[in-house]
Amino acid sequence: MLTRIDHIGIACFDLDRTVEFYRATYGFEVFHSEVNEEQGVREAMLKINETSDGGASYLQLLEPTREDSAVGKWLAKNGEGVHHIAFGTADVDSAAGDIRSKGVRVLYDEPRIGSMGSRITFLHPKDCHGVLTELVTSAPPAPTDH
Repeated sequence: MLTRIDHIGIACFDLDRTVEFYRATYGFEVFHSEVNEEQGVREAMLKINETSDGGASYLQLLEPTREDSAVGKWLAKNGEGVHHIAFGTADVDSAAGDIRSKGVRVLYDEPRIGSMGSRITFLHPKDCHGVLTELVTSAPPAPTDH
């Protein structure tokens, strides 16, 4: 079951400049940033709000670290803009299996590691009315010392 919009992925040529736009224009601050070598991107997650299921909604800004990455190729073809939408789910494996059973192509046989230690997979945009769609299970909260 999908529980929320986890994030909207936005491809950009200059991550720092794009972060500054969202900070100056809307007051959004970077909640998390990282480089994902496997996906060939440098990213910043801007937290928009908390959600009723304990998760959050974000804007994910993506700058390619190499031209041959999926985001690099997408930017070369389309320019800056919305790259994908991601839905949160408590169980990405189950959600992907359920959606696959309805005839939608799931791009990864096994979910991969995404932002902030999440587990992710993508759905083929041709099966989702032209929208690259991501399914996300957030990483469990880190234990706290008492």
